[in-house]
Amino acid sequence: MQKHLLIPSRLRQIPRQFSWIDQRLVRDHYIERCDPQALALYLFLVTVADAQGLSYYANHSIERLLSFTPQRLAMARETLIRAELIACDAPLVQVLALDTAQRPQPAHCDPTTPDPDHGAKLRSLRALLGCAVEEIS
Repeated sequence: MQKHLLIPSRLRQIPRQFSWIDQRLVRDHYIERCDPQALALYLFLVTVADAQGLSYYANHSIERLLSFTPQRLAMARETLIRAELIACDAPLVQVLALDTAQRPQPAHCDPTTPDPDHGAKLRSLRALLGCAVEEIS
């Protein structure tokens, strides 16, 4: 496939602040360990974190910005902690480097067997983020 920029004037550049998402999130199956709400929280935290991955947004601010209830925020945060994507010591949250030595296992252990919920997960994530997400085959 021949690739080309669709909008050359909008070519992504490395920003002054740290906020890019590591591709290993998908490639190493971290994303499969999270529901759409946890992924929305992860995107938020990656976006607002400093160069060391630290942020200290108040719960009520995160709840308001992501339209989460306190319970939903707690569940999303716990999911990210279990997936080893963040560490918390309230009010401080650290987005963790993806550890290649401890790659998580995919939700379905046989990589040749497709995840039956893949389409539903993508649709849910699209709806939650309110934007188009490219289909992954």
